[in-house]
Amino acid sequence: MKKSFVIKHCLLLLFFFILTSCYTKKDIVYFQDAKDFETIVDTDSFRAKLKIGDILSIYVSTINPDVTKPYNLVDGTGVDGGGQLIDYLIDSDGNIDYPVLGKVKLIGLTVEEAKQLLKSKFEEGGLLKDPVVIIRIKNYTVTILGWVGNAGVYPISSERISILQAIAMAGDLQINGKRKNVTVIRDFNGTKTYTRIDLTSKEVFNSPVYYLTQNDIVYVHPNRGAISAASGDSRIGLISSLASIAVSLALIFTR
Repeated sequence: MKKSFVIKHCLLLLFFFILTSCYTKKDIVYFQDAKDFETIVDTDSFRAKLKIGDILSIYVSTINPDVTKPYNLVDGTGVDGGGQLIDYLIDSDGNIDYPVLGKVKLIGLTVEEAKQLLKSKFEEGGLLKDPVVIIRIKNYTVTILGWVGNAGVYPISSERISILQAIAMAGDLQINGKRKNVTVIRDFNGTKTYTRIDLTSKEVFNSPVYYLTQNDIVYVHPNRGAISAASGDSRIGLISSLASIAVSLALIFTR
């Protein structure tokens, strides 16, 4: 009677330990409320807007390359006569200092809008005919922190990236990353906003931070298990020890 009582309680303790160590479907599966064959239309025409501190590469082209030389300044001359185009920093007033044109305010514009603005200044001022303007944000990066496979700063070559693509670049969430609690920190000209996003819901596609802007920070919060392990919670160690004892006792009594 006494043996069976001990075995019973040891097994219950072991079961409790296993139960508290497991993750459920609700903890780890993305888009849980999405139905089979459900269609979600992407109506978001998001384009990143230029911010203070953005570094831009600007290249201007026309039929006659000689007339565009004053606008395509290089930082030096190599042995082959070439060089690297100089970059333009959007200053604290939202302007770049551009050759011939002087101060040009680009803050708050999309890349396409900035192209059209420069093109109109060239044409309306009689400076260039039918110019082609190419602009790229050179310091477009996103930072992924927290419980992901590979946290770090990732350069982005395109004009936009979704939070799912960014997380995939970082090796996806770890098993102990809290999918219902991902924070996007966004800075726009000195003002920071904090937005939480739930990756287990299909509403993630409608979030204002689904598409990331340059220099956004994505932080994946830990779940309770990760917090307990990181803080050295004595209860976890106690339960683990008791479970080990339970297994040993059960083996002894069954023999």
